Amino acid sequence: MAKLLALGLVAVLGLVGLGIEGVETGQKAPWRIHTLFSVECQNYFDWQTVGLMHSFKKAQQPGPITRLLSCTDEEKQKYRGMDLAPTLEVPSMSRHPRTGDWYPAINKPAGVVHWLENSKDAENVDWVVILDADMIIRGPIIPWELGAEKGRPVAAYYGYLIGCDNILAKLHTEHPELCDKVGGLLAMHIDDLRALAPMWLSKTEEVREDRAHWATNITGDIYAKGWISEMYGYSFGAAEVGLRHKINDNLMIYPGYIPREGVEPILFHYGLPFTVGNWSFSKLDHHEDDIVYDCGRLFPEPPYPREVQLMESDPNKRRALFLSIECINTLNEGLLLQHKANGCSKPGWSKYLSFLRSKTFAELTRPRFLTPPTLQTMDESIQTVQKQVIDKPGKKYPKIHTIFSTECTTYFDWQTVGLVHSFHLSGQPGNITRLLSCTDEDLKKYTGHDLVLTHYVPSMSRHPLTGDWYPAINKPAAVLHWLNHANIDAEFIVILDADMILRGPITPWEFKAERGRPVSTPYDYLIGCDNELAKLHTRHPDACDKVGGVIVMHIDDLRKFAMLWLHKTEEVRADKAHYATNITGDIYASGWISEMYGYSFGAAELKLRHIINKEILIYPGYIPEPGVSYRVFHYGLEFKVGNWSIDKANYRNVDMINKCWEKFPDPPDPSTLDQADEDIRQRDLLSIECAKTLNEALHLHHKRRNCPDPSTISTSNLNSGKDDTMSRKFGSFDEITASRSNQMPKNNSHESSKPAMIDGTFSSFRFWVVALWVFAGLGFLAVMFVVFSGPKRRGTRGKIYRNKRRSSYSGYSDMNGRDRQIRSADASL
Repeated sequence: MAKLLALGLVAVLGLVGLGIEGVETGQKAPWRIHTLFSVECQNYFDWQTVGLMHSFKKAQQPGPITRLLSCTDEEKQKYRGMDLAPTLEVPSMSRHPRTGDWYPAINKPAGVVHWLENSKDAENVDWVVILDADMIIRGPIIPWELGAEKGRPVAAYYGYLIGCDNILAKLHTEHPELCDKVGGLLAMHIDDLRALAPMWLSKTEEVREDRAHWATNITGDIYAKGWISEMYGYSFGAAEVGLRHKINDNLMIYPGYIPREGVEPILFHYGLPFTVGNWSFSKLDHHEDDIVYDCGRLFPEPPYPREVQLMESDPNKRRALFLSIECINTLNEGLLLQHKANGCSKPGWSKYLSFLRSKTFAELTRPRFLTPPTLQTMDESIQTVQKQVIDKPGKKYPKIHTIFSTECTTYFDWQTVGLVHSFHLSGQPGNITRLLSCTDEDLKKYTGHDLVLTHYVPSMSRHPLTGDWYPAINKPAAVLHWLNHANIDAEFIVILDADMILRGPITPWEFKAERGRPVSTPYDYLIGCDNELAKLHTRHPDACDKVGGVIVMHIDDLRKFAMLWLHKTEEVRADKAHYATNITGDIYASGWISEMYGYSFGAAELKLRHIINKEILIYPGYIPEPGVSYRVFHYGLEFKVGNWSIDKANYRNVDMINKCWEKFPDPPDPSTLDQADEDIRQRDLLSIECAKTLNEALHLHHKRRNCPDPSTISTSNLNSGKDDTMSRKFGSFDEITASRSNQMPKNNSHESSKPAMIDGTFSSFRFWVVALWVFAGLGFLAVMFVVFSGPKRRGTRGKIYRNKRRSSYSGYSDMNGRDRQIRSADASL
């Protein structure tokens, strides 16, 4: 018995050692695991490799890991990072050998095929975990614990792969119904990988060559460049060989996203920019960064945990901030250890380095293990949505689609950017569609087609029959047009306004919406429901609900109701005799809220009584009810914090979208708020949150346009969003949700520079170049004067003077070299 116990102890210790060292020892069939990731010979992938490899060991991931390194012969000659990870060199397919197409992402499936055919490790493994380089492992990824089975791999959810639902899948797989929107994290049996890998590669080539179907509304690729062909290659290849995935939307999280309650993500994917207070990180800012080889240099340190604790009162959002700093701190810890391995001298003491070496940090970043909510996979009935926490396992939830109405102006475009950004942060299930109402003339000049999935609607701003100018009528007209022209498979529709920010999901099951019982938010100023206005415009004035803003309605009700909404809007708008403020509540007495009454009166006609919920929506600047977690900001009114304020009306004619780095004034730091009155503090915190979310959305929008640094580039180039460098992976909704209609004319670039946008930046830049020339010239003359006048003034000097003189000439030579560099730089400008 003692012998058996000893053997058992040895086996356990072997498994622990296996996880820590990342080696194969102790693994026995059928439990052998191998982790793969694919990179290229670039500094950009080297620092990602350091982060992933460090986290691999720190998280105690079982089994060995192999880096599939794709390099051209030329790249390999200059490459310095061969010892960063156990590596299998793979012939580069970045430039396709047959077509000549430049597409580095194809190296991933090509690398996997090469590993299967050429590595002995592939002959001694049962399960394979495939990751991306821009990931940090938090805890062991063990396929069978995730629920993976032979024939049923586990994968993370990539909901933006809309091609699984349209013509793209029908063109590229015989089994479009088996197409799963997955990627990022893949855990599968080796036999499944052997069947899939060649098909993954060939389907990638096939989709990449199908340029006719690169459009955003078909692929979800906002650049419409076929850049995510490899992702579709995987999904279509899996469909071809009959692999259905267990899709888990909890295992992997993007830093900056809010985890679901009870979920412990075991993987960070930092493919998108993320912020904590005034600190931010974006991997694209470090595309050419040689930080791995630059001794002592780390990424900018984020706030400390104690500082984060004070930043956010909401526990879920605070947890998201802690995850963000954990991700970057783990990266920096890996760089610190790599510098030591490179032979760098020990860096001097600093508070941040002391923190990274502390027991506190070790405890905060200890390996994380799966929780029951983390293991919850997506039910087949909701595989097309990013659903919220499931509180009743096994229950099937209805599909949801969110819509909002706008017009062809930059005023609505910046609102669109804010709403769509918040949509993806909120965890709102389903897709979102913009209903864009434009005249033909406006459409010719419009440049914001690619901001989001869009349904185009003929403008009714100028009424075709009466000639009345009333843009608000576009909302019901657009909803009606969408219902009649779009393929809609959702059971419930959520209708929002463009000037809203989502803070959390709005679902019919949480707020009790049903067929015949829509949910909405109170609009108490619609006093016309209680007076003669309702009696004039509906047969059922007693059924008139004062609601608006957020609407959750069953699709069947909406189909019956939409035409009445439009007709009642026209009717109230035409009733100028009853525009008075004491009848409508419209302070301008101009009939401007006729559309709102059109909604309430139309619903009353069908006796659609609403569940009115006052805990869904809040206006920034209003004092919140204690304990209420509002789901929507409606920033239709000016809101202030001290001397700082935002009023959306002031930005009606400001181009926040096409002018690089345009944003709203930064709100005050939450730590500066007065702590005396908790109600006022909570009000101000919400106002700050709304403004920060808008600015984050604009910042990401400008980054996606590849806006250059305005401090170093002239304004004539500032508005050009073109850049030859593109991220190899996109990786999330937040960058890949925009879409354009097939029916639209070819889009003019919204990134072109316009004369109206040019300010004094270029003039300022030219001034400093001239000043630099003058300074260099004066410096040159001063040095010449000292050199040639010295002997006359001082006479012959001793040895010490000669040494100094040599030093002086050396300095002159160096300055002359710098002057040549300045001339060269100016010539290039």
